[in-house]
Amino acid sequence: MKKALIWLKKLFKKDIMLSVSILAALISLFITPPSKELLHDINWRTLATLFMLLSVLEGFKSENIFEPILKRAGKLSSLKWLTVFLVFGVFFTSMFVTNDVSLIIFVPLTIILFRNARQEKFILPVLTFENIAAIRGSLLTPFGSPQNLFLYAKSGISTPDFLLMMCPLWIFSAGLLLVFIFVLYGKGKNHRCASRESGVLITSSHANDAKAAYYTDVTDYAHSKTHRLRKIMYQVLFLLVVASIVTRTPYYPEVLAIVFVTLLIGDRKILIKTDYVLLLTFLCFFTFSSSICRHPAISGFLQRAVAGHEYIWSILLSQIISNVPASIVLYPFSTNLRALLYGLDSAGLCSIIGSLASVINLRLYIREYPGKGFAFIKTFTWISLAFFAAVVLPQLWLIKITL
Repeated sequence: MKKALIWLKKLFKKDIMLSVSILAALISLFITPPSKELLHDINWRTLATLFMLLSVLEGFKSENIFEPILKRAGKLSSLKWLTVFLVFGVFFTSMFVTNDVSLIIFVPLTIILFRNARQEKFILPVLTFENIAAIRGSLLTPFGSPQNLFLYAKSGISTPDFLLMMCPLWIFSAGLLLVFIFVLYGKGKNHRCASRESGVLITSSHANDAKAAYYTDVTDYAHSKTHRLRKIMYQVLFLLVVASIVTRTPYYPEVLAIVFVTLLIGDRKILIKTDYVLLLTFLCFFTFSSSICRHPAISGFLQRAVAGHEYIWSILLSQIISNVPASIVLYPFSTNLRALLYGLDSAGLCSIIGSLASVINLRLYIREYPGKGFAFIKTFTWISLAFFAAVVLPQLWLIKITL
């Protein structure tokens, strides 16, 4: 019992968002006593879909499915074009594998490459660019981020309409990222790598790190039949999950069963590695949102305050509880989906807590550079706020002209 309490204490200390979500859920249950209606209000479909995505994408990492892309990065010698490759690698992959997973894939590689190139002074701005790329690249697709997945499922908007709504932001962000990268290296300057270890993308200090091992040269295991079959299995499962999201099939419980049984038989260790903390966080905020929606006084206030002001509410609330839970809390009181999406998909540019993906990026950096978290936050804040300043008004203009 004592060991369990110690473990829980460490978990809550490590995952502050989980602690906040559990506290919010418990408080809300005192406001509105639990009932059968509460269980009905919880969006079980979103939770099931998120579980499938998280599990399958964990398999993508485990089976090195992105290895060909990562190995190509090691062949670039110009820092400017290496940065373009890495940043837009995050930008495009985040559309399909979610923003947090794309950062988990590319951030360790970025640190290793710039460290080996003896250009560590560029690591912090490049990681910030990657963070922005993850936030802005993922906004295009319904499954690029958890908040997009939730709002897409709840709103009933068609896939073409969703893509059309988000496309202007996506295109403008891509162009703006290029401008930021070119400004970083300066016009006419040709920063090159001082040295590079041929064929190996990790240093000896990372040899025992399971995540860093992801970037080593192809091993005998990579050629094994089991590895090839698992790669095929995960790609097929990913297509199945995406198809279930886009088509909004009513048979999602059957899809869930297929994914679970396939993983149980084909690679059960992935079921242990799945991010259940994120799932529990979602469940708690669903409980919180459902409870306050059923309280007449609170729901009445939020309905009057949020409706018509979704853009500013989503940005500000995300700075307190992050954009994923903010989407769950605000959606029931929102009347403008575009404004809500634009705000939530921009909130992560204002502060670290604005997006869970940013928190993950910070953790990855601190693991390599302990005690330098403040330096990361400082660089992240001024670059990211500059990007936010460039997009906030054009987005507001788009919202106004589409009313």
